[in-house]
Amino acid sequence: MKSVAIVGASGYTGRELLTLLERHRHLRATVVMTARAGAAPEPPAFPGEPSIDALDLGRLAHVDGVFLCTPHGAASSIAAAALQLGKKVVDLSADFRLRDPAVYASTYGSPHPAPDLLQQAVYGLTEHARDAVRGARLVANPGCYPTSILLPLLPLLAAGQIDAEAPIIADSKSGTSGAGKAPGERTHFGNVHENFVAYGVGTHRHAPEIHQAAGTDRIVFTPHLLPTFRGILSTIYVTPAPGASAATMRACLAERYAAEPFVRVYGPTGSGQSGPDPRLPELRLVQHTNQNHLAVAASGPLVVLVSVIDNLQKGASGQALQNMNLMLGLAEAEGLR
Repeated sequence: MKSVAIVGASGYTGRELLTLLERHRHLRATVVMTARAGAAPEPPAFPGEPSIDALDLGRLAHVDGVFLCTPHGAASSIAAAALQLGKKVVDLSADFRLRDPAVYASTYGSPHPAPDLLQQAVYGLTEHARDAVRGARLVANPGCYPTSILLPLLPLLAAGQIDAEAPIIADSKSGTSGAGKAPGERTHFGNVHENFVAYGVGTHRHAPEIHQAAGTDRIVFTPHLLPTFRGILSTIYVTPAPGASAATMRACLAERYAAEPFVRVYGPTGSGQSGPDPRLPELRLVQHTNQNHLAVAASGPLVVLVSVIDNLQKGASGQALQNMNLMLGLAEAEGLR
């Protein structure tokens, strides 16, 4: 039995990890803390949940791995302390996702708090970094929007299936939990209910992460806020390269992800049907799972990719557990199925 600490356990991703670890056969959360030193302990929210203690870095000495579920900027010093103790660290914040400290500073509005650690951090999009994650000490867990966009795009970009000059349009919609637990005007129930808005157009903090991981800044990313709690649906519009088509792109994705337990590529969509096509992904099919469902369809001169995930699982805590499992030598899917 291995043990982990969850720092920032009172937020949505921290509580999601607590739930996942309840069914893990070989990993236990034995240290459960907020990210705030001196904070009053939070009592269990439901029977069987541990109390959430104040931050105490000394307790990290007694675990095998550390999950950091903190706001950006707060994770770096805790990560440094855990690494000094020889622990494996998965950071769910944005602190180690961007390799260039100058890009971090322009994106988050302050200098990077631990630039010396950036080069040793592995970007943990698990299906594309599995071997690197196994040997990593520090994994930067990808953002939720980037996960939904990169999983369908990376194989197609690598295979030259997408026109090398045309823009790629990523139109993404997320439930309100993606904004975190802290209350705000945008996520207030009265403003979300029966409403639908775009936000962060051209300025969202996940755009540099997407461009870095995809190796191109041709991706135009626009996020939207859905009146739901969890889930992301990304609709991605691409121009096929000469000789490519929806069929070749679908075959590329199906081959790349055939052995992946958490990625499902749908077969061809139907034609001439009335009503919604049953072979396109929907949020309800991936909510409360670590799955990414993908579909490919032709639309005039473009090809449309539809990608859905649960932002709290595959977009955050589930993917973090995938990565920690690998880092600790455990079965990757343990606790996730």
